[in-house]
Amino acid sequence: MFIMSNFIEAVAKILDVGLTLYMWIIIIRALISWVNPDPYNPIVMFLYRITEPVLSLVRRWIPLRGLGIDISPIIVILVIIFLQSFLVKSMVQIAIHLK
Repeated sequence: MFIMSNFIEAVAKILDVGLTLYMWIIIIRALISWVNPDPYNPIVMFLYRITEPVLSLVRRWIPLRGLGIDISPIIVILVIIFLQSFLVKSMVQIAIHLK
C-alpha cells in the first residue's frame, strides 16, 4: 500500500503547486488589466488565453455586471484556496492513512 500512498501524496503536491501557480497567473492578469496592456503582446495574450476560460465560466455562473468591477478573479482565487485547504490536505491525509 505504500506505493499507492506515495502516488497520492505526489499527486497532491503536484496539484498544490499547479493551483498556486494558477493563482499567481490570475493575480498577474488582474494587475495587468489595471494598466491597459497591449493586447498583441505575447505575454498578455498568453495570460488571457490561460485564464479567460475559467473567468468567463465564473462570470456566466455569477452574473455581477451591475457592480462596475469584475470580481471573478477574486472568486477564482477563493476557490483555489478552498481546493488547497480541502482537497490537497485530504489527499495528503489519505496518503498518510494508507502508510
